Amino acid sequence: MDQNKITQLFGIKYPIIQGGMVWTSGWRLASAVSNAGGLGLLGAGSMYPNVLKEHIEKCQKATDRPFGVNVPMLYPNIEELMEIILKRGVKIVFTSAGNPKTWTNYLQGHGITVAHVVSSVKFALKAEDAGVDAVVAEGFEAGGHNGRDETTTMVLIPSVKERIQIPLMAAGGIATGRAMLAAMVLGADGVQVGSRFAASIEGSSHNLFKEQIVNAKEGDTHLTLKELAPVRLLKNKFYNDIQEAYSKGASTEDLKNLLGRARAKRGMFEGDMVEGELEIGQVSGLIHEIKPASEIVDDLILEFNKAKEEIRNL
Repeated sequence: MDQNKITQLFGIKYPIIQGGMVWTSGWRLASAVSNAGGLGLLGAGSMYPNVLKEHIEKCQKATDRPFGVNVPMLYPNIEELMEIILKRGVKIVFTSAGNPKTWTNYLQGHGITVAHVVSSVKFALKAEDAGVDAVVAEGFEAGGHNGRDETTTMVLIPSVKERIQIPLMAAGGIATGRAMLAAMVLGADGVQVGSRFAASIEGSSHNLFKEQIVNAKEGDTHLTLKELAPVRLLKNKFYNDIQEAYSKGASTEDLKNLLGRARAKRGMFEGDMVEGELEIGQVSGLIHEIKPASEIVDDLILEFNKAKEEIRNL
């Protein structure tokens, strides 16, 4: 595969970024993806500072290739996380869920490449104005926390491409090489893949959650809790409890109480498939097997190249 803006920016072989997902993206997954030629990301959103430090150190021992850290900027201990990232010599940071102006200049001043995750053209322009090195535009299909505008990847990518000059990665609904090619035809320079890597052997989430992903069918996920922070999750008892609360006219406070604390950890990491919050994308309906991360990368590239050749013959 030819080098492009994303491979050159991050120093990687393939323009494939593994999403920094909570409870899933530990050092085993990040290092495996980086060793396979993509860019692995540690998901700092579910890590205490000392846990992030441990994962960075283990990732550095497991790979000599570039990897990064995804940092949701709403994290309460973000100053501690950033200090650890600097001290441990991490060179790539993906920020999300907040104002990119807060940390971009500071990180770049310490030699760190910064990408920011957005869900709309408006926020892509703000990220570019903040000076980030690249943008991830994530469509409404994506798992986990999502944008309020509900713009699909197929609409979002060309809309963002039309307005920004910096490198662009597409996210949301990308689990195959064909989807990767489609995103790049729409204007993306690379892709960020989450759900497909969530169902990997190296993913740090519970095996019961991985099995739920591969057993999911079309329509088994839904975007809900928009009054708090929109989140796409698998339908289970917890999801049904949310729907019942809505039917009874639940207030924002009622929904907060229902959600409680550590609901995603309970489901994705501890394996409670009944009461846990199971964050995953719509594309889970296309994921049928738990595989090593290296095979997932190989499959993406193989199918990407095959689809590219088929298009040439049209």
